[in-house]
Amino acid sequence: MTLRIAVTGAGGRMGKILAEAIQLADGCELTAAIERPGSSLIGVDAGELAGLGRNGVTVVDDLAAVIDQFDVLIDFTSPVATLANARICAAHGKQIVIGTTGFTPEQKEELVAALQPIAACMASNFSTGVNLCFKLLDIAARVLGNEVDIEIVEAHHRHKVDAPSGTALSMGEVVASALDRNLREVAVYGREGLTGARERDTIGFATVRGGDIVGDHTVMFCADGERVEITHKASSRLAFGNGAVRAAKWVSQQPAGFYSMQDVLGLQ
Repeated sequence: MTLRIAVTGAGGRMGKILAEAIQLADGCELTAAIERPGSSLIGVDAGELAGLGRNGVTVVDDLAAVIDQFDVLIDFTSPVATLANARICAAHGKQIVIGTTGFTPEQKEELVAALQPIAACMASNFSTGVNLCFKLLDIAARVLGNEVDIEIVEAHHRHKVDAPSGTALSMGEVVASALDRNLREVAVYGREGLTGARERDTIGFATVRGGDIVGDHTVMFCADGERVEITHKASSRLAFGNGAVRAAKWVSQQPAGFYSMQDVLGLQ
């Protein structure tokens, strides 16, 4: 049986990558594509838009208008748009995969409440490799404990507007949780001037922006005499698209609940 998938933000970088990932995946089909109202892309063939050739799916500006044309929605847009889309999906029993980041704590609470009737999967990064790194980071932090200084370095393309990346922050949360620390209290975002000696409990973040870097993340566990580094480097956004489609296939078979990519990969 073919899984019917809809994509929001179909004209964006991730929207086009998701269309490609869906086309490459066995048992999946892109059956609906949505853009924001007023977009010049409304009415365009979604396959041609993604550079994949015509597929007969016309880009629309209203998710509710195509609600019967898909089983799972993949949403990599904005917090406000995702909240609205989540409510529509929940009202019609459609599952959802969310890659949107930047939610405020209040928006996140609204989202979780809205999604209660359906199965939903949300992650700051859908790369299989990154999610494996989350597991490795938890192990490393528990083994190395308070005997190391922890620094997180991330690099992305020049167009990325937020820093540190959502993935870097998620890595920090994993490490802080393993060490029973509150990341909000121990995070240090960049250093300049006479900062004084480093406090052991802090978790440092450094950000690089330049060129077309897709996404590099390194967590350093620095001790006296040795250093452990866990690194992930993405060379193509298709890594994120493939992971999101994998999550869509998985979540389509799950009962109502709020899941993460760790659940999809059996790493919880």
